[in-house]
Amino acid sequence: MKRFASIGIALAVSLLSSVAHAEILVGVAAPLTGPSAAVGEEIKQGAEKAAAEINATGGILGEQITLVYGDDASEPKQGVSVANKFAADGVSFVIGDYNSGVSIPASDSYAENGILQVTPGSTNPTFTERGLWNTFRVCGRDDQQGAVAGAHILKTFKGKRVAIINDRTAYGAGIAAEVKKVINGGGVTEILNEGINTGEKDYSVLISKLKQAGTDVIYFGGLYTEAGLILRQAKDQGLNAVMIAGDGITSAEFGQIAGKAAEGTLMTFAPDPRLKPGAQSTVAKFRASGFEPEAYTLYAYAALEVIKAGIEESGSLEPQTVADALHSGNPITTVIGDLRFDNKGDRTDEDYTLYVWKTDSDGKLKYSMLK
Repeated sequence: MKRFASIGIALAVSLLSSVAHAEILVGVAAPLTGPSAAVGEEIKQGAEKAAAEINATGGILGEQITLVYGDDASEPKQGVSVANKFAADGVSFVIGDYNSGVSIPASDSYAENGILQVTPGSTNPTFTERGLWNTFRVCGRDDQQGAVAGAHILKTFKGKRVAIINDRTAYGAGIAAEVKKVINGGGVTEILNEGINTGEKDYSVLISKLKQAGTDVIYFGGLYTEAGLILRQAKDQGLNAVMIAGDGITSAEFGQIAGKAAEGTLMTFAPDPRLKPGAQSTVAKFRASGFEPEAYTLYAYAALEVIKAGIEESGSLEPQTVADALHSGNPITTVIGDLRFDNKGDRTDEDYTLYVWKTDSDGKLKYSMLK
């Protein structure tokens, strides 16, 4: 009788184990609501399309991917709450977050709970500079794009009066500091260095200061909502300074908010992933479904491809083992190109270029590479 009981227990344990490993839980942590909800939707769409494609071709190591969503609303505390919930739910891998100020504190929770994190859009260097085992990004870093923006200011706007504005977030303040470092090193001292608060609607006081200082160029460290409002209100108040910003304004929402004032705005972003040869069929599928995969859509797609590659290379679903495989520097084929990671989790091949916002032939404001 004891023998049959033992067999029954062993069979039950085996069945439970089989069920427990019947799917791979991947968390998607993104601002699904709040000021960056447009980017959150891009990340959601990218992750969903990648999961569907991978599952349709057999999954990963024969197991299907199940996505679990967490809305961080661009709030650091909420991002940590999402991380803790993912840990309780048994999530092993995460695509996210978007905002650096959310990803950085959330990554500590992920590390403590044995969860590997691949961000599609957090560019603050601190994210990968703390020696954590679990942090990876498929995008570049602010010290890289800050150098491109700063060099352009020094070269193109010689003798012009430059103001630096940031939104006091880890991303906005961080990238603004990188630009300041470059232009100060090149002999240019900004005439104004101001911080704003995200969520503000009235920038009349700031614009008055910019006008009084005779501002020709504004470097803005922050996201598309505040950038659009500042530009629109500046134009209304007769300030025609050129704005330069980072990838935080890479969204059609920026053009909609700023309106005609967005014309001529410059920004740094990686070469458009939609134009990559390996992305054409995926882009076509997105467009066929009625969704334009701009900005971070394909980066989220690539994040899941990175997770898949790490699992398959290591032959393991254990996140730390997968992280070791990704740190090896072997090339990973993704929708945004072949990626390699260093021992910090940064890409070894990322580059940035300049874009300009202008009205296209269809009458819509769009960004294109600066020629």
